Amino acid sequence: MKNPKENTSGVFVNLKDLLNLEGMAHGFSFLARKQKVKTILGGKHASSLRGRGLDFEEVRNYVAGDDIRNIDWKVTARTQKTHTKVFSEEKEKPALIVVDQSKSMFFGSQKKTKSVVAAELAALAAFRILKEGDRVGGVVFADEGIDIVLPKRDRKNIYRFLKEIVKRNLELESSSPVDFDVALNEVFAKIRNVVSHDFLIIIISDFHRYSPKVMKHLAYLSRHNDVILAKVYDPMERNIPNTKLIAGDGKQQILIEGTRNKIKEYFLEGFESDYVRFEEEMKKYRIPIFRINTTSEIEDQLKDILKRPRK
Repeated sequence: MKNPKENTSGVFVNLKDLLNLEGMAHGFSFLARKQKVKTILGGKHASSLRGRGLDFEEVRNYVAGDDIRNIDWKVTARTQKTHTKVFSEEKEKPALIVVDQSKSMFFGSQKKTKSVVAAELAALAAFRILKEGDRVGGVVFADEGIDIVLPKRDRKNIYRFLKEIVKRNLELESSSPVDFDVALNEVFAKIRNVVSHDFLIIIISDFHRYSPKVMKHLAYLSRHNDVILAKVYDPMERNIPNTKLIAGDGKQQILIEGTRNKIKEYFLEGFESDYVRFEEEMKKYRIPIFRINTTSEIEDQLKDILKRPRK
């Protein structure tokens, strides 16, 4: 018998909808190649190579012993000196997608909850990476446990990953928040058991606490891997409506007067300043971060942020 929550569009996610996103996994890439234009995947990540085979790097003067099949005849004719094309071997870039399905993600003011958007983003990322030929797996962390799907170059593996996301998502209504720092240490310990080096690690969360421990773990992972952060947020977290609201966490309630300009400014400035500080800290480790909201179409947001460079 189906769980009735699976039919609650925007609040909970279902497996069918996630699988249907496969057809939308195009027009963007998490695996940037070398390019002159500045993108969100600049710095360390943009310099990394992926895939299998050879990637053109440069043209240089021919040296005895070079493969004559790689001679660049156009440059040779123009310069009257023999030049050869230089290729570098591309490295495999297995991916691990880490998805937050904890209690803070169970919020949405208009169309979807953050947990649903995070699940959709994970599905799009998984299908996109598989289409680009790399192994992909995932980690789902929630209030009641952590699930790991090891990276494989297999569509069935993505199916298993998405099933774990759906399972944890449906638990959100009744789950109780756990100690954040304790859970965080366990999550990153699990990630380190899966990745070695030269992985692409995509972490999808609301990052509701930019704690020093989060930054320390991220810095460690970025030493030998490419790390990308996707912050999922709801517009109401930065712009409260012009009305009186009662907010609560199940234990306490407070009155928020959205009609007062100072309150609205406090929310906006607090949200933006916290994000900018986190973003600047991540720049030290060349870790890109981008934001995804809960109201716009996720595939449109991704294509705008992660446009595929023209070949």
